[in-house]
Amino acid sequence: MGLEVKSVVPITHLGHAELRVTDLAASTAYFRDLLGLQISEERPGQTLFRAWQDWDHHTLMLTEADESGLEHMGWRVPAKADAEQLKGKLDDAGVVTTWIDGSDALAHGDALRFNTPGGIPMELYWEVKKYQAPPEMTSRLPSHPSRMTHYGAAPRRFDHCTFIVDDVPAEQAFLTGVLGIRHNYLIHGPDGSRWGSWLSCNNVSHEIALTKSFDQSGGRLHHVAYYADSPDEVLRAASLLVDHGHELEWGPGKHGTSGATFLYFREPSGNRIEIWTGGMLIFDPDWEPIRWDTEVGQLGNSMWGTPLPETFRTGTSMSDLTAVVGSVAG
Repeated sequence: MGLEVKSVVPITHLGHAELRVTDLAASTAYFRDLLGLQISEERPGQTLFRAWQDWDHHTLMLTEADESGLEHMGWRVPAKADAEQLKGKLDDAGVVTTWIDGSDALAHGDALRFNTPGGIPMELYWEVKKYQAPPEMTSRLPSHPSRMTHYGAAPRRFDHCTFIVDDVPAEQAFLTGVLGIRHNYLIHGPDGSRWGSWLSCNNVSHEIALTKSFDQSGGRLHHVAYYADSPDEVLRAASLLVDHGHELEWGPGKHGTSGATFLYFREPSGNRIEIWTGGMLIFDPDWEPIRWDTEVGQLGNSMWGTPLPETFRTGTSMSDLTAVVGSVAG
């Protein structure tokens, strides 16, 4: 395929996601006790989490709401000038943007919020509150911002978000051409249309992924993922969840595209979560997206042939930040 636009804007990494949950108590207990995430802070209507080697104050915010889904996802840029540069590109693309004030509640500084053409609510921020471990959680290892979690699945770090969109090629072109996020690989389905694209700002296989909406019902959150250290930890998570009375949706299995071992399941409020490990790393500055055509596309999704459940095509709702942005600032 032809040469694609390279990343020219320094978005450094995916920083966090805010999930809406309908049962905050049940979801909090699930993420804490079974998934082994650490609580950074609890406040009325919200619980903030991080994995044991996440350096920021939090990477996941659970917010009590009437409907489950994604409130927003956050990308970090080095400085305000980078966000302003991106704002110019967003303006040129006809995307409505809004500046919001930083606050202790957000645990980061000022940010630029917007919805992508495919409906994904995003923000760009540059100043962030770092996690400070209490004495009982302080690690003796300087490379660990806290002690390793010794219960639950205990993933190492926040990894990626995946979305369902009506037009995968158009949304990918926006993410690459406007935001500068590198396109790493793509899959075409039996009908010849593009079923998925995976993108990242750095050397990981993907930080954001797009999958095709087969009913053309608009943008939805597909899943939020955390990274574990090994396949053994993913398998342990599967056994742990089943033993405690929860169902697995798909996996354990292996994606041929990234080479990652995966496990998907739903938390009590209905949001899909993934724990995975492995995945290729990309260092080539001249990287061209790998194309998985129809003949091998199934191996890309499920290298071991683990059957894809029909429920996997569904997702939860996403916010329109242009409508709600005034209520989250300050």
